Amino acid sequence: MAQPLVVKKDDDLDEEEYYSPFLGIEKGAVLQEARVFHDPQLDARRCCQVITKLLYLLNQGDTFTKVEATEVFFATTKLFQSKDAGLRRMVYLMIKELSPSADEVIIVTSSLMKDMNSKTDMYRANAIRVLCRIIDSTLLTQIERYLKQAIVDKNPVVASAALVSGIYLLQTSPEVVKRWSNEVQEAVQSRAALVQFHALALLHQIRQNDRLAVSKLVTSLTRGSVRSPLAQCLLIRYTSQVIRESSMNSQGGDRPFFDFLESCLRNKAEMVILEAARAITELNGVTSRELTPAITVLQLFLSSSKPVLRFAAVRTLNKVASTHPLAVTNCNIDMESLISDQNRSIATLAITTLLKTGNESSVDRLMKQMTNFMSDIADEFKIVVVEAIRSLCLKFPLKYRSLMNFLSNILREEGGFEYKKAIVDSIIILIRDIPDAKESGLFHLCEFIEDCEFTYLSTQILHFLGNEGPKTSDPSKYIRYIYNRVILENATVRASAVSTLAKFGALVDSLKPRIFVLLRRCLFDGDDEVRDRATLYLKLLGGEATVGETEKDVNEFLFGSFDIPLVNLETSLRNYEPSEAPFDISSVSLETKSQPLAEKKTTGKKPTGPASALSGPVPTVDASYEKLLSSIPEFAGFGKLFKSSAPVELTEAETEYSVNVVKHIYDGHVVLQYNCTNTIPEQLLEEVVVFVDASEADEFSEVATKSLRSLPYDSPGQTFVAFEKLEGVLATGKFSNILKFIVKEVDPSTGEADDDGVEDEYQLEDLEITSADYMLKVGVSNFRNAWESMDPESERVDEYGLGARESLAEAVSAVIGILGMQPCEGTDVVPSNSRSHTCLLSGVFIGNVKVLVRLSFGLSGPKEVAMKLAVRSDDPEISDKIHEIVANG
Repeated sequence: MAQPLVVKKDDDLDEEEYYSPFLGIEKGAVLQEARVFHDPQLDARRCCQVITKLLYLLNQGDTFTKVEATEVFFATTKLFQSKDAGLRRMVYLMIKELSPSADEVIIVTSSLMKDMNSKTDMYRANAIRVLCRIIDSTLLTQIERYLKQAIVDKNPVVASAALVSGIYLLQTSPEVVKRWSNEVQEAVQSRAALVQFHALALLHQIRQNDRLAVSKLVTSLTRGSVRSPLAQCLLIRYTSQVIRESSMNSQGGDRPFFDFLESCLRNKAEMVILEAARAITELNGVTSRELTPAITVLQLFLSSSKPVLRFAAVRTLNKVASTHPLAVTNCNIDMESLISDQNRSIATLAITTLLKTGNESSVDRLMKQMTNFMSDIADEFKIVVVEAIRSLCLKFPLKYRSLMNFLSNILREEGGFEYKKAIVDSIIILIRDIPDAKESGLFHLCEFIEDCEFTYLSTQILHFLGNEGPKTSDPSKYIRYIYNRVILENATVRASAVSTLAKFGALVDSLKPRIFVLLRRCLFDGDDEVRDRATLYLKLLGGEATVGETEKDVNEFLFGSFDIPLVNLETSLRNYEPSEAPFDISSVSLETKSQPLAEKKTTGKKPTGPASALSGPVPTVDASYEKLLSSIPEFAGFGKLFKSSAPVELTEAETEYSVNVVKHIYDGHVVLQYNCTNTIPEQLLEEVVVFVDASEADEFSEVATKSLRSLPYDSPGQTFVAFEKLEGVLATGKFSNILKFIVKEVDPSTGEADDDGVEDEYQLEDLEITSADYMLKVGVSNFRNAWESMDPESERVDEYGLGARESLAEAVSAVIGILGMQPCEGTDVVPSNSRSHTCLLSGVFIGNVKVLVRLSFGLSGPKEVAMKLAVRSDDPEISDKIHEIVANG
């Protein structure tokens, strides 16, 4: 048997030790002990100990069989005979944890209802909590009257128990709980702090789906009827939510609410002041004047004797400094005193805030202070410091030497993967954005990989070194560091080092003979991946490989981005059937998939397989579509399918017929695939076809239609309509759709349809083909490298006014939607309160033309958004077309 764990109670009492009461207990032994519940003379203390052990087993993940759970439950119900208050509380806990079945609940319902009407308030409160956790909606209606009375009970413990139970029941029986609004509204006026807090939380949850009702609730409560500090904190959060969601300007409906937030800064309770200050700082579009009162109270908390207040204040100011650094500068003197705070978390946040708000002259002083405590804080706070230093270096490029040295020093110290990765990422960003920092930054990275324990970071640095090292003044000095990796590291790093050596050989002619010597040594490596790479690169640099016929081909192979998603490549290789024709990598879809088709889960009565297409937001060219369309003679001669869109719903949910359409785009044709489902069991549809009116789409001419012979109940089917368009023309337009069919009645008893049918039709929603339908969403792994590798002559730049917008995020989303391109490097996310933003997009235009877009947004006035659009592509004409799309969009 395992030795019990000995735990020391106190450092000063070394001789006194105690044993954990739960070590070594077994389920079987505890179930045997539970027999004491059946004793005629109940020992309350012993029963409490047994229940404690049972609860421990349940919370540790032990499961009881159905028989064991039933036996324990029935034995526990016998304990209601005891009048001991402590045991009764344990019984309540046990019943709640066992979660009895519907048949068993009836046994304890009467006992719990009796306790719910007891004169002992503790019994009443706990009985309400347990009863609401175990009963179903049928029994709930029987006790609803008691629960309503409990909500307005004079005893705050009972009222709180009823309100908390209401919050739980709102998830399972919302209609019942919504009938308690009057009682809950009365409880909000209670003088008891917890009752008011729970009542406000429940009332908001009841009304949360009605924006107007929430607004009225906030309006009524902000007049001063809420006294509980906890409830006031909740009210502040609800007020912030209403302000964010409100479409009124700050002169209108938002102003009274903001005045309430400002008044909360003068509250007696510290938690309310902090919540109000945090809410004000997080408001969208908050001005420096509005921030001032919040910053003032946070500054006072910086000198508080309570560590929790200092931490909360400096953490809030740290966030504000990212968007409004000037507003926080008044607090710099107070925060400098916190650098020596005993709490290292407070010290870290203080110094990172100072880094964001400080000026160029204070950088060196802050660096010296930071060096003293970096070893005393956890990695998660070190990462915060590193990110702050990176921002500071980009803000003051002339200080890159001292900041880069600091980063290199902490890179040599002990630390986890995430911490080291943050430092490496920061150095790489500084090298890219500050040209003068390249030489020293690369040297620091080379020194780091000499003693790097993380394979991922070594390969990342080697890849970066291969791209940037050959462009330095003396590339030869890096060869030693790279080749050391081939000798000393594991196979993954060795393979990466071989690729890096090849990049130096391709770009630096003077180094090529030495690179050949080193690569030949790699031919004898013990790992096949390393040997294969060395062989490939030797032939490539020597001009023997078919892929490296010219120097441009070699550089494209070594430095070009691999645009094919690995998931798509793997799927295509698995589906490839060996034959005389070699595998064609150009046949692999470039589209970024959210997940494979087979993993999509249909909802409701939607078609499956090719009929349903992808239900996700990202369109994709799927093999099932290509196979389906190529099997139809009318479409077989259309050529290679370029893109298939996500399905567009043409009917409302829960209608008698469910129809969605997938747009298949070819170079000279568009095929509309209508996926139909009949949701009426008593009907059979025959000769199903969609009549398409293309009068608002002049550039399209209908060339083929394929009808659906039969559409039984709940059996998906497809009908197709094909249109011809001029190749190379960006044809757009709107199509009206009418579903036509012959409907036959079906005998429910036999399942046979009548011989005679009636012609009928069903109006569908209109469908649009837009410019975005001609663009594939294809990401690039490194946007900067991809941008620089494209011909600058193909670049087209222009500026546009986007008019009044609610926010920069809305403008970014709108332009991405118009172009239908893939956002890169997370640039589709706009930080809150930003007045400018850069968004990077990539895609493949019809005709397999790669396109890269750089969008620069800025606020030129009150909500007026201006945009600068730069486009590079394989074809300058396509760059012009992208500008036309945006200008017309």
